Amino acid sequence: MIEINNIKYKLIENYKDSFDEETFKKLYTDYFEEYDYIIGDISYNKMRLKGFCNKLNKICNKINDIKFKDDYIKNLCNYECGYFILEKLK
Repeated sequence: MIEINNIKYKLIENYKDSFDEETFKKLYTDYFEEYDYIIGDISYNKMRLKGFCNKLNKICNKINDIKFKDDYIKNLCNYECGYFILEKLK
């Protein structure tokens, strides 16, 4: 479990052991607080973060719907890059 800004997240996927808490905390901003999930991908030793939602979230749309996470990873991340998925705990 990871806590940042009084919000707790659970690491639910960690492909290629990609999660680095220190780097994640440096990149995290309050922008991500309204999202239910955060996906981080690693390419060329740099971490990139993107927020995703479940259907019940008022800001959910096709671009950030968690059910399309596999499409995002396949089409918008480097081939076979490491990635992780954090789920916000309620």
